[in-house]
Amino acid sequence: MNLEEVREHCLAKFGVEECLPFDEDTPVYKVGGKIFLLMSLDQPFSINIKCDPEKAIDLRERYDDIIPGWHMNKKHWNTVILEGSLSAHLIKEMIDASYRLVILGLPKSQQEKFNID
Repeated sequence: MNLEEVREHCLAKFGVEECLPFDEDTPVYKVGGKIFLLMSLDQPFSINIKCDPEKAIDLRERYDDIIPGWHMNKKHWNTVILEGSLSAHLIKEMIDASYRLVILGLPKSQQEKFNID
């Protein structure tokens, strides 16, 4: 999966905004004003995504291209190297899980406008 495919997958989700709050090389994707994905335009291309702490450890143990979140809270964030061997399906699943985790962390009144199970 390349960076443009990641971008399109993120922007297809309800309520997602894209911004550049840090620098021109780090697009950020937010839902409800909260970050669920950061993208690195530097090589190797990668994304940082929020993850359930237990799942984060499991993914790191199973895949060499998933490491603790660089410049992030390593308990809750993983860095995913996109130029490796990970399938597009797995990357999309991780992005979707990150999006969902952030929505579930929003106040109940905000969560209601999102259709998540």
